[in-house]
Amino acid sequence: MFYRHKLVYKQWTMTRQLPTKCPSGLNTTHLVKLLQKSAFEHLAIFRQIEARDFGSVVTIVTTDFEALYAYKHGDYQRCLQLSTQNVHTLLNAGRVTYTTTFPQFIQLLDDDIVSLTALTLIVNPKCRDDVDGRYVLITQLTLSLYLMTQCQLKLRHSVTSLAQTFDYIKVAHRRHPADHILDRLVLKMIARKAVTYITTMTQQSDSYCQCLT
Repeated sequence: MFYRHKLVYKQWTMTRQLPTKCPSGLNTTHLVKLLQKSAFEHLAIFRQIEARDFGSVVTIVTTDFEALYAYKHGDYQRCLQLSTQNVHTLLNAGRVTYTTTFPQFIQLLDDDIVSLTALTLIVNPKCRDDVDGRYVLITQLTLSLYLMTQCQLKLRHSVTSLAQTFDYIKVAHRRHPADHILDRLVLKMIARKAVTYITTMTQQSDSYCQCLT
């Protein structure tokens, strides 16, 4: 009898400790983040397998998706470190591999690249059906240069640093044939970003020097 009363009291105590209200809505934001993290992890594994199986015939870096994930989560220093290493590896490589911009990958990509691919779709609605990949693929080199430039701008790097990146962009632009439409568009976009930043910073520096004279 004593044991039964003790059990009832314990159940009553546990019931009082339960929250009075249970969450009624699903935290979709957290769910999306978890799904994106899982996607990036699987893509990173894919890159490692790709490098293992095809690394003898094409230069493949395995940290491009890791860099993209760091960028999307605001870790610009980490993204810059990885992207810079990738650019140095890919810049003089004979053959490089690609990253897709198919709709399934939209949430994994940066807003500017998404906007650029949307503009190509507006200009030519059939470009998404391109079997050659000219409108839906960019090389790892292009993506790495894009992330490198964006991180330098967000971290407000020096004009000298952006000028070096601009030189890398020019080399990459010459390496991509004219029919690599999306590659060339992305490279032109980041070249414009770099030039605008360099011009602005140089003008500010000139104005500051004039104030001192």
